[in-house]
Amino acid sequence: AVAIKKHAAPDAIASVAGLPAARVAAALEMGVAKGRLVVADGRYVLTPAGRLMLDGEYSRYYGELRVDGRFSGGYERFEVVNRELKQLITDWQTVDIGGKRVANDHSNKEHDARILDRLAALHERFEPILKGLVTCTPRLAVYAKKLEAALNKAEDGDHAWVSDAKTESYHTVWFELHEDLLRLLGRVRDE
Repeated sequence: AVAIKKHAAPDAIASVAGLPAARVAAALEMGVAKGRLVVADGRYVLTPAGRLMLDGEYSRYYGELRVDGRFSGGYERFEVVNRELKQLITDWQTVDIGGKRVANDHSNKEHDARILDRLAALHERFEPILKGLVTCTPRLAVYAKKLEAALNKAEDGDHAWVSDAKTESYHTVWFELHEDLLRLLGRVRDE
């Protein structure tokens, strides 16, 4: 969870880990004591040694998952939807005016409603893919709950829940899920 969040407070780390805050706090303190984590301004980050150790542990703990065709197939289906989500978020954050892409000020309610409809349809298509991934790795269920919650809040009119980086918006949670899947599989993000 620290690797996925990169630089985060204990509550954010606990949220991604899907673990009780007290358990996460104890683990974080142990990580600091062992030199695997550092804390600055109440936020935790992996040390270089911690990152090396973590990468080794991933291959040890998830070696079987990495060769499981159900999981790798699910990941490939995720990537198809991921490309669609990237375009959808671009369309949410920007609009075409006179042939130029400019920041969306969200004054065009019809445009935003169309994008939210696309997001809901994408989410509906993605749910079975995520369920398949969760079958292989149950801890990924935390993402299903968060994506559903973000979508519901966005559909209820709070548009920050589509892509705001300061909340657990749909895009933020999706990005973290993607990072988690890449780590589980021992892959790196395509630029």
